Amino acid sequence: MTAIDEAVDRLADAALTGKPCRPVRDLITDVAAAYEVQRRLNARRAGAVTGRKIGLTSPAVQRQLGVDQPDFGVLFADMEVSGTAAVERLVQPKVEAEIAFVLARDLSEDLDLAAVRAAVDYATPALEIVDSRIANWDITIIDTVADNASSGLYVLGSERLPLSAFEPVEATMRMDAGGRIVSEGNGAACLGDPLNALLWLAHTARDFGDPLRAGQVILSGALGPMVPVSPGVTVRAEISGLGAVAVTFEDAS
Repeated sequence: MTAIDEAVDRLADAALTGKPCRPVRDLITDVAAAYEVQRRLNARRAGAVTGRKIGLTSPAVQRQLGVDQPDFGVLFADMEVSGTAAVERLVQPKVEAEIAFVLARDLSEDLDLAAVRAAVDYATPALEIVDSRIANWDITIIDTVADNASSGLYVLGSERLPLSAFEPVEATMRMDAGGRIVSEGNGAACLGDPLNALLWLAHTARDFGDPLRAGQVILSGALGPMVPVSPGVTVRAEISGLGAVAVTFEDAS
């Protein structure tokens, strides 16, 4: 068994049992190997791919993990929830507010900011419920990439606006949990502009041989700090000019 195989099995077992595992950076030592672990893990999943998520878009988080670029994970149909999220489906969940883009066309060539802007069908508010199969969130860039960029679930709002009616970089975000403000931020916190994050992903996905496609959902990255999930609590985020999105975390008991 190769080190990559061992990393895949370690993370797959943690996901299956709900018991966090130790980091995988003792097995693999570079980001390319981590993406191969992610690819093999995702190949085991059932269900349709619905899009991608972009992580590590905050300069502060990049400094914390010693990297100078974002990462990405793959979204599947069973990750999207509406209204409620079952805590028992998760291992160590946290939540963050983002702008989601839904694409009207493929992004595979002539990639620049004008091209990615033109490819967006609409923007909608989103909550990403991030999760880590690594115990105590003890992660480096290697661990989170291998673990599908710490993906969990996601929630999309009902408002849909074309970019002619909404400018992502100008948005401000406020997120509350149980009526208490727990996170605030703005569009500039996401690589300077969420469209910069989309452009980075478009280039990266094309380089991986799996370009972004029409109809896919792209979670563009957190607008503010992520916060831990509390069972029984409703989390609501308001993104100026775009609207609100909320989810209630069901208590397993």
